Amino acid sequence: MKRHTMRYLLVCMLLLVACSKKPTDYREFLNGTELVYPGKVANAKALPGDGRLQLIWQPSPDQSIVKYSVYWNNGADSVIFNTTNHNTSDTIRCTIPGLSEYVYTFIVVSSDAQGNRSVATEINNARVYGAVYKATLHNRLPDTEPYAILDNNVVVLRFTTPDTINITTTLKYTNQGGAEATAVLSPEDDSLKLTDYKFGTPIVYQSSYIPVRDALDTFYTAKYDTFPSIQRLVQCDKSLFQEHDLWGDMGIYQSDTRVSKLWDGSVGPQDYPNIFHSDGNGSLPRVLSFDMGKVYNNLSAIEETGRTCCNNPDQFEVWGIDDLTDAVPEMNSNDAGWKAAMQSKGWTLLKEVVRSDNGNAAFKANLIDNPPPVRYIRIRVLHNANGENSYVNLSEITFWNKE
Repeated sequence: MKRHTMRYLLVCMLLLVACSKKPTDYREFLNGTELVYPGKVANAKALPGDGRLQLIWQPSPDQSIVKYSVYWNNGADSVIFNTTNHNTSDTIRCTIPGLSEYVYTFIVVSSDAQGNRSVATEINNARVYGAVYKATLHNRLPDTEPYAILDNNVVVLRFTTPDTINITTTLKYTNQGGAEATAVLSPEDDSLKLTDYKFGTPIVYQSSYIPVRDALDTFYTAKYDTFPSIQRLVQCDKSLFQEHDLWGDMGIYQSDTRVSKLWDGSVGPQDYPNIFHSDGNGSLPRVLSFDMGKVYNNLSAIEETGRTCCNNPDQFEVWGIDDLTDAVPEMNSNDAGWKAAMQSKGWTLLKEVVRSDNGNAAFKANLIDNPPPVRYIRIRVLHNANGENSYVNLSEITFWNKE
């Protein structure tokens, strides 16, 4: 009992000593001061940019805060942002330039005038973009059918859907007044119209992007690309056309049914004598020739119109060449070797037209792609729709060149 009593008294004495300590006795370890933590920032995040970024946050309502300190690269780099703004509905913005393309972690600390510091706010995965990102950017691609030309010569340019966060695509072109003009295609649109484009001139374009929404900077591709060449069909000038009979050409029925009737500007099937009417001194295939008056480098289409009634070709060949020097085979056009002889003399078969109607109405056909230069034309009629084997009747022939 004596031993138990002694132990009890010892425990009571220790408790009395312990209870005599004051709650503020920790100050002896802090040199008599208190630990003060200013309020920390809220909703902090980073907006990426080109060799820079911007940190944003909402300030603390703590009125004692006089500055914010931002640290990165494990504290090796820092910036001080002085402030008197304590409105939590505002946004503090701190732009940091001169950064390498990298992913950073930033620390934001609030401080009061006595140097007390808040608990740190960490902003992770803060991305800075630069040359590596730019190298991945490409201009928006034209569509598989890149353009259309409307009746009033308005050009519609077509593009595919952009594959990343496209901002704009800027186009530069020459207008009809000869001056440089600019048009802008938004990412939501897949086409735009040029109402004043000067045909035959180049169009270049450049796209811009942002890496993520709310990015600080817009990034442009390294260079402009050239839009596919825009060409329109322009009717060949019939005022330059001239008769030019070649060896083996069919004769005419009478003096007012000459080959020149084919470019007199008549519209629709004509009746005798406002037509070309051959003589009957031969059998199909028969050929006629003429000079278009100038060289065309991209002859692209022909339209042929027959007579109102009869003897209209429904199968014929269109041949072209730019120089007649030693180019005319002295061979009848119904000779089996005529086609080979023409090719050996440098002529190009531009089209073999086959019609399935009676041959009266205007019939338009595209010629071969990428033709050689052409000035002189030979039309070799192979068959008439009504079966006539000697006479050939035609009202009009029109050609178009692609420019």
